[in-house]
Amino acid sequence: MNAAEWGLLTATFLACFVEMVEATTIVMAMGFTRGWRSALLGTAAALVALAVATLFAGYALATWLPEAALQLIIGGLLLSFGLQWLRKAILRSSGRKAIHDEDKIYRTEVEAAERAGTAGGGFDLFSFMVSFKGVFLEGLEVVFIVITFGLNAGNVPAAGVGAAAAVVVVLALAAVMRKPLSMINENLLKYGVGLLLASFGTYWSIEGLGIFRAGAESIAWPGHDLAILGLLVCWFVLSRVAIACLRPARAVAEIPVKE
Repeated sequence: MNAAEWGLLTATFLACFVEMVEATTIVMAMGFTRGWRSALLGTAAALVALAVATLFAGYALATWLPEAALQLIIGGLLLSFGLQWLRKAILRSSGRKAIHDEDKIYRTEVEAAERAGTAGGGFDLFSFMVSFKGVFLEGLEVVFIVITFGLNAGNVPAAGVGAAAAVVVVLALAAVMRKPLSMINENLLKYGVGLLLASFGTYWSIEGLGIFRAGAESIAWPGHDLAILGLLVCWFVLSRVAIACLRPARAVAEIPVKE
């Protein structure tokens, strides 16, 4: 596989992995506190809704937009999305934003489930809705990444394989551990995914600027797919500079910041 295909698989796998960890924490809190039946039904309903959204959105984008316009629009959105992930990673690495704590999120969800009271009958609407909302909202980000990467790389199946592999791995870990996957460094993973999204977003949005040229043909990068590696290095250097500038002087001298 070439650099673009490896990047495609890596980005979709890591992005889906991170989002699935967060969604699994919510579902586990509902399942252990209020019962698994309604929590799993909510999860299944969310997955069906996400599948339908993926099919419709992917078909619409692939059918209605020419290649260069598709690259410009989706590349710009992907760049914006990646910069949001990078911004959070930079703030956390510099000590200006709290580190993501999966155990704390789990405790918060459990407390909310306990305050909701006892479910009446065999169906727990609270557990169903919380599980549905958690999986659906986290899954929307994965759908966005799978569609954008898959369409722009011309390889939607590869993007889907990366996402599906992440789902299988997270579910297997959750089934074995039977507790929130707090041992996974989500912040570091999000930092890596943010770098990938920003790099691919830059690559495709610049290609898409060819829509404004005569013939509306995409702009070719020097080195083609290898340019993505150069962009990845550039975004990494820029992010490290930003972290160094934002990190308080005392933290640099005395307190090593966990990434």
